[in-house]
Amino acid sequence: MDILKQKNNSKEKGRMNMVGEGLSQVYYRFKLNFYRKVFYSLQKKEDTLTTIETFFVELIYALDHPTVNEVSRFTGVSQPNVAYKVGNLVKKGFVKKIPSEIDKRKIHLEVTDKFKQYYGVNYEYLEVVSDRIAKRFPKEDVEKLEEMLNIISNELMDEVNDQLERKPCVEPYR
Repeated sequence: MDILKQKNNSKEKGRMNMVGEGLSQVYYRFKLNFYRKVFYSLQKKEDTLTTIETFFVELIYALDHPTVNEVSRFTGVSQPNVAYKVGNLVKKGFVKKIPSEIDKRKIHLEVTDKFKQYYGVNYEYLEVVSDRIAKRFPKEDVEKLEEMLNIISNELMDEVNDQLERKPCVEPYR
């Protein structure tokens, strides 16, 4: 039996409607594919990331050139702890520090091409699934799905969006 089906037959089912179950299955399948590819690539590479480092570098990528302070505020992790993790990511070549052109005291964090290659396994699969969606469903359904995903992302995920809106980075990072 599919492990995700077992999950949906558990007590959690009572707390989730059919849409939630569908989102959960899609989310877990994307994550499982990502983990499988990452573990496979880890066997080949010497310079790997710990689980926490992976989360931090993904967060830096998602926050789009944040400062250490912004990462600290978003995660609730102390600034010295974030600075330490960032230092490790810089040493391993996954993150670089970019001084602001406006305020040279401000340092923004940027992921490197090394991270983009490492993380690319996730986006490759997104592209594969997106192409399959476009081939499988009528254009109108695909457009409706795109509209719905944009609404979900921009309007229905307040807990994350509120944190992103508080991001004090109003200046360009360069």
